[in-house]
Amino acid sequence: MNLTQKLHETATRMPTKTAYYFAGESKTYAELDGAVTKFASGLQKLGVQKGDHVGLLLGNSPYFLIGLFGAMRAGATVIPMNPLYTPTEIGYMLDNGDVKVVISLDVLLPLLEKVHPSLPKVESYILCETPKQPGAPEIAKEDLTISPKLQTFTSVLGSGDFSLEVPEVKDDDTAVILYTSGTTGKPKGAMLTHKNLFSNASDVSDYLKFNENDRVITALPMFHVFCLTVALNAPLINGATLIIVPKFSPKDIFDIGKNLQPTVFAGVPTMYNFLYQYPEGSAEDLKTLRLCISGGASMPVALLKNFENKFNVLVSEGYGLSEASPVTTFNPLDRPRKPGSIGTSIINVENKVVDVMGEEVPVGQVGELVVRGPNVMKGYYKLPEDTAATIMDDWLYTGDLARMDEEGYFYIVDRKKDMIVVGGYNVYPREVEEVLYNHPDITEAAVVGVPDPTHGEAVKSFIVSKNPELTEEAVREYCAGHLAKYKLPTEVEFLEELPKNATGKILRRALKDFAAQPK
Repeated sequence: MNLTQKLHETATRMPTKTAYYFAGESKTYAELDGAVTKFASGLQKLGVQKGDHVGLLLGNSPYFLIGLFGAMRAGATVIPMNPLYTPTEIGYMLDNGDVKVVISLDVLLPLLEKVHPSLPKVESYILCETPKQPGAPEIAKEDLTISPKLQTFTSVLGSGDFSLEVPEVKDDDTAVILYTSGTTGKPKGAMLTHKNLFSNASDVSDYLKFNENDRVITALPMFHVFCLTVALNAPLINGATLIIVPKFSPKDIFDIGKNLQPTVFAGVPTMYNFLYQYPEGSAEDLKTLRLCISGGASMPVALLKNFENKFNVLVSEGYGLSEASPVTTFNPLDRPRKPGSIGTSIINVENKVVDVMGEEVPVGQVGELVVRGPNVMKGYYKLPEDTAATIMDDWLYTGDLARMDEEGYFYIVDRKKDMIVVGGYNVYPREVEEVLYNHPDITEAAVVGVPDPTHGEAVKSFIVSKNPELTEEAVREYCAGHLAKYKLPTEVEFLEELPKNATGKILRRALKDFAAQPK
């Protein structure tokens, strides 16, 4: 069984069930499955064969759903990308990923025209129509160098039919290549197989008890693996309904809560912070939610407790990474949830904490989190040496420092690369950030290491405060009451906002680069 087979099975079993809501309209499972089949047929008529690579440059929309499942049903490998990436980043992924067909928003046509000369392997560009902004200039497509290769999503869908010959797809065939964020060097493409994606979606949905009565707010970016599995694939394989949100905003989420009776919301900590801080939001608006899911980054315990108390809904924090499709742990729903923990291993997935020799460390000790299971990628695309350095004896080395308690709950301490060493002592940024988030005037905080001539490194904190009177001295004094002296921030910088990626995850790397700039 794979994702597209399961979609077809669900459409056959409950054809009139609503598959998704988007922009005031809804489509049934039968309509979605039919569109997927027709689009797959249209791709085949464009020359897409089993094993070809199809790139997606799309936001949250039915285009993404139909493009993703249609390409996989045609036997292709899908490469989702952030449409907000720069031409250089997109050009690299399209070239390195050997993409044959690009499915893109039409507003990105100037970008495609710019990168096209460096992409000799791209044979077709399929443009998805978007509402024109007032005053936006019209693009004369016939004057573009890529115009002979241009198609529209509507025309490709219309050219397809239901006599599709679905190629045989094996469990180990690559379904999706997800490029990592590339915090160091070039991004690497994690190859996720059909088995990887289906097993993780199935195991996550079992763990979190997804069912056909759920209505899942899909506000995370669909091109990101967190959304792909938790807020898209897992609901769909259970016949749930997606509420597709083009772009996250607190107002939209509360409006959805009032009008569409959602039962599940998935987001990163920054989203929960925005919802918590939104003055017009109330618990009554979100009363139908049975579960909130947090991932992508560690949620400060103070934020988790404040959110739960204000909105009277459980937040289950989990952990994952692209190379594991992505989920490896979640806080269970049938046992006590532990704030600050990423939970226990999900069904069919093993996690353990090891030392530098790969040996499991005693309970409570910090080491590197490693993962094993049917969800672990088969490797990095065209990078066998990187694959061998990341997957050893079937265990995926995550690069995250963690510890496990006596009941099997895991706690992320920090990224190995983010750890700060002050005079020989290890300082984990998250520990300092937890203290900062407890301050009543601080809404966002991040901590990085900066060079120090005496101690090697020092702790620097970046803060967003709702109190313009808050001073650096007051922040350090507050921290001194909760942290050992060597963990205290030696510098505090106030910003209007912290840099974030497309999912809302705070980018420590960008802050570290900012801190290194001469002032």
